[in-house]
Amino acid sequence: MVYIDRTLASTWGVHGRQYRGGPWLEGTPQQGYQSRFTPQEVYRIAIREINEHCKAEFDRPFTQLAGDRQLRLLEQLEKDKIALPSLSSKFFFDMLWRNTEEGYFADPLYGGNRGKVGWKLLGFPGVPSGQYRELLTSHEPYHAEPVSVLDIQTGKVPLDAEGLPKHVVTTRNSSGER
Repeated sequence: MVYIDRTLASTWGVHGRQYRGGPWLEGTPQQGYQSRFTPQEVYRIAIREINEHCKAEFDRPFTQLAGDRQLRLLEQLEKDKIALPSLSSKFFFDMLWRNTEEGYFADPLYGGNRGKVGWKLLGFPGVPSGQYRELLTSHEPYHAEPVSVLDIQTGKVPLDAEGLPKHVVTTRNSSGER
């Protein structure tokens, strides 16, 4: 959630560098983002209209619904089965999904990927280390605790003489677990 909040407060969220004068014709997927609304406006409008839908249907806002009902609603949004007055529910769901993925795999510096769980899931070591050079010819998998830019900035990771982080190399058993 922190990642999405920060992203929406950034230049991207308000389309600070984009032309916004219209006309607003239906675009193709190859043309990218096509909306008269900024991402920040999309979130505000969609959240408000989804809550209005939930209050009309279930007498409470989305956040107060049971988890299984929230999941069903998200599935309906994804399939564009909930008609929102101002925009397509699928359009909002696709943006929410994309921003969630970005946050899950981004450097924690940006407010997502807490504990570097996304990187651990993939086995991504994060910021390159001088230790990589040793592995270039070995063809052995490189398993290390991920290092983020935030780790370096806060001094949580020691640096080598070249200013590269020193990774803590880990081992994995035959099932891939650490």
